[in-house]
Amino acid sequence: MPELVVTALLAPSRLTLKLLRAFMWSLVFSAALVAAAVYGCIALTHVMCRPRRGFCGRPRHTPPVCLTDPTLGEHCFLILRSSGLRLHYVSAGRGKGPLMLFLHGFPENWFSWRHQLREFQSRFHVVAVDLRGYGSSDAPKDVDCYTIDLLMADIQDVILGLGYSKCILVGHDWGALLAWNFSIYYPSLVERMVVVSAAPMSVYQDYSLHHISQFFRSNYIFLFQLPWLPEKLLSMSDFQILKTTLTHRKRGIPQLTPSELEAFLYDFSQPGGLNGPLNYYRNIFRTFPLEPQELATPTLLLWGEKDPYFEQGLVEAISSRFVPGRLEAHILPGTGHWIPQTNPVEMHQYMWAFLQDLLD
Repeated sequence: MPELVVTALLAPSRLTLKLLRAFMWSLVFSAALVAAAVYGCIALTHVMCRPRRGFCGRPRHTPPVCLTDPTLGEHCFLILRSSGLRLHYVSAGRGKGPLMLFLHGFPENWFSWRHQLREFQSRFHVVAVDLRGYGSSDAPKDVDCYTIDLLMADIQDVILGLGYSKCILVGHDWGALLAWNFSIYYPSLVERMVVVSAAPMSVYQDYSLHHISQFFRSNYIFLFQLPWLPEKLLSMSDFQILKTTLTHRKRGIPQLTPSELEAFLYDFSQPGGLNGPLNYYRNIFRTFPLEPQELATPTLLLWGEKDPYFEQGLVEAISSRFVPGRLEAHILPGTGHWIPQTNPVEMHQYMWAFLQDLLD
């Protein structure tokens, strides 16, 4: 068929897709402006309630002692083959079993896996990374350096760079979203997967379009589409919005100690410390619309019944995409979003049972 004819036949579909994306971006930025107004009021309220803290975050010059706890593992760096970036990771239990690779979420870092590093280093080589843009890992400034494809390449480079051909991939929040994608596009590198509090991007997209209430739960995503303003709002009154997110009595991690809180704030208080993490969100709508994808990697899914950011209905939506018999899902009663830190004992019990046959 002549190329001109093919182009003519495809023109209506291409135009429709362009119009759909233009309409989507208009909605996204409208929602972003509303979110900016709301979070701006919240940030200003924090400043007025604590005027001595001012409009900026206090830079931390010394990391808290808990970040250098030797029981958690050895601090190492890996140069990624695809990008040349240097990634920081904490490693323990090398030579004791399969690779168990941990991917953290926002606003966290490798330290969010401290309980799991201690628990599983006796039978696995446990590795918790600082994803690109976080902590001691390299942090490119450009938004285009945080696309899903590049983040997938980072995970591949970590697995192969550590000398393994496959791993047990464990992810929470953003790390879980990356784990879902990685298992789809690099299935041979994932032997088992443990996912906590996040859905695949295509599932989240379809579910949210049919359940508008999910968009309200994830309203911060729209704020983060804007340049520079989110970094400013999150740092005001010495990062009070982040402090509240992490330590709130019902929605956060109430047992987080002051030192453990500082383990997260230390990285974000460094110059440009929030730019990389927020650039993840600034790429999240670039692939819209997404096609439904079949999920086949043997997966343990843990979900909090009272997760304030993701509705429980997403669990059923995820299950509907799975090859039968490949998903084991558990909803933890009375539990919120931060399961690896708030409910480590229950999480470990489910993980040991899920992985037992690999150790026999």
